[in-house]
Amino acid sequence: MLRIILLTGMAMLAFAGNSVLSRLALASGSIDAASFSSIRLLSGVLMLAILLPLVARVKAGEKGHLQQMFRGSYNAAAYLFIYVIGFSYAYLTLDTGVGALILFGSVQLTMILISLFSGARFRPFEWFGLLMAVVGFVYLVWPSLTEPSLLGFVLMTVAGIAWGLYTLKGRGADQPVRDTAYNFIKTLPMVAVLTLLTLADARFNLQGVLLAVASGSLASGLGYAIWYMALPGLQNVQAAVVQLTVPVIAAAGGVVFAGELIDQRLMVASLLVLGGVLCVFLSKHQAAKTA
Repeated sequence: MLRIILLTGMAMLAFAGNSVLSRLALASGSIDAASFSSIRLLSGVLMLAILLPLVARVKAGEKGHLQQMFRGSYNAAAYLFIYVIGFSYAYLTLDTGVGALILFGSVQLTMILISLFSGARFRPFEWFGLLMAVVGFVYLVWPSLTEPSLLGFVLMTVAGIAWGLYTLKGRGADQPVRDTAYNFIKTLPMVAVLTLLTLADARFNLQGVLLAVASGSLASGLGYAIWYMALPGLQNVQAAVVQLTVPVIAAAGGVVFAGELIDQRLMVASLLVLGGVLCVFLSKHQAAKTA
């Protein structure tokens, strides 16, 4: 359990960092959405290509990493690509609070609905924790909410659904770094098509490229591999709810790195979200002890 908590915490830090890096790059106009997405995915491929020989094992009788990568999940690669593209383009028209609310709301709804349709039954304490976390999250982002554009809303909803499906796909990963690496590698044909279609409109400067590289290599490639390591130890509802901590972490990062002030809203929202997540985890722990 301690290992799962540590891995999950590291993944949430990566997600929050990714959100900050993406907003810095896209909001400043340092890079266009297509170029940011392409560089982000390519950087993730390079980072995971470095990590793969160090940590991933090849089972006896298998022919090595190059041959194995063609047997991975093309569905997961498609989910990853759709998430990255939808996320990047949506933030061109959505405010930060609106985008975060749509993204994490659709992620949660996707994962919980799939769990229910698959026959899962949530305990009352889990529903209580889920409600508490949602209330805290909405309370945190409410001041920044404005009327979203229809296109931005649709794009971010699609991105959230894709990320929810990608997360569920990762629950069966027996070698997280290998599976994440192959998912990223399988996006390369899609990246090539995107680059060709948007080449005429590409614009970027050094700052935008560096932010995209940091987002892809550290917050995405490394962060998603860590998330896949944590997922086998999490139930679907836990994996959904725990991601609501990302906006809280990002807000705390603003206090630390941007000199923003700690206000009452941030403190109350943090307590609600973290308390709700704790309720969900305690519910599973209590059920395991009873069993």
